[in-house]
Amino acid sequence: MQEKTKLPHDTVKIDILLFDGFSNHCLANTLEPFRAANTITGQAQYEWRLLSLEGGLVQSSSGMLVQTEMATATKPPCDYFMVTASYGHLALSSSQVLSALRGLCANAKCLVGLDMGAWLLAAAGLLDDRPATIHGHLFKSFSERFPQVDARQERFVIDGNRITCGGAMASFDLVLTLIGAHCGEITRLDVASLFLHETNQPLGATNNISVRSKLVSRALVLMDETIEAPVPIPTIARHLGCSLKSLQRRFACSLNATPGQVYRHRRLIAAKSLAEGTNLSISEIATRCGYENASSMTRAFKTQFGTTPMDLRAD
Repeated sequence: MQEKTKLPHDTVKIDILLFDGFSNHCLANTLEPFRAANTITGQAQYEWRLLSLEGGLVQSSSGMLVQTEMATATKPPCDYFMVTASYGHLALSSSQVLSALRGLCANAKCLVGLDMGAWLLAAAGLLDDRPATIHGHLFKSFSERFPQVDARQERFVIDGNRITCGGAMASFDLVLTLIGAHCGEITRLDVASLFLHETNQPLGATNNISVRSKLVSRALVLMDETIEAPVPIPTIARHLGCSLKSLQRRFACSLNATPGQVYRHRRLIAAKSLAEGTNLSISEIATRCGYENASSMTRAFKTQFGTTPMDLRAD
């Protein structure tokens, strides 16, 4: 099935502000899903810059050094300004840092506090009268220190142009949700599958994106388990104990697609992964992805991705 297309001017621009002691786990869980969405769709859906107040190298909590640009209020505006802090957040809550933060945030469409970044946003007065969350270990301190913030114990909270997230694993869930909103639910599923991430876990109660039907999740598992030997959609419905119409209705509501479209899409994503990451022959890839021959898979592949498996390998 065809993905939602985004024109170049629709590229989502992200600035990530780092402080010494940040969690590289949190940073990777934020950036890698965005990178994967670009790779899977073959388009520049996302662009990002790594910033710090002084510029230059910033050291993570585990000692990893990351090169950053100097953050200034004169930089072009961004769609998301993500503040990433982990250890030493209290020392960072100085008047100088908070003043700089307020100036930088004024140039962004949406502010995001990752890990302890929510503490800095709250200290800067940027979460007043807003629902927000933070890492669970600091939730009680956060709610006591900032009574003007509606502190909520959620994995992440999306409130218009303010987003907060507690911890590295929750960052991954948040970014998957953003990808689903920007690129469509199918791309979100593809990204989650790439990282072998369970995608049917409950989301924060404050999110405006509905939890996908458990029936759809079970159907997707069956589809992934039978990629090499696809089974008819009515058989999947019977196996799940529901009618074909009920399964189709659930897919339409959750993914805006038919079960057959999603099934073919996941088989082609598997074929693309094998074409890019292995030396298997095109015929063998076709067999492993449930196609009778290489020609039929190549036609479907070109319709989906605008190129053939062989041309993809030649790039």
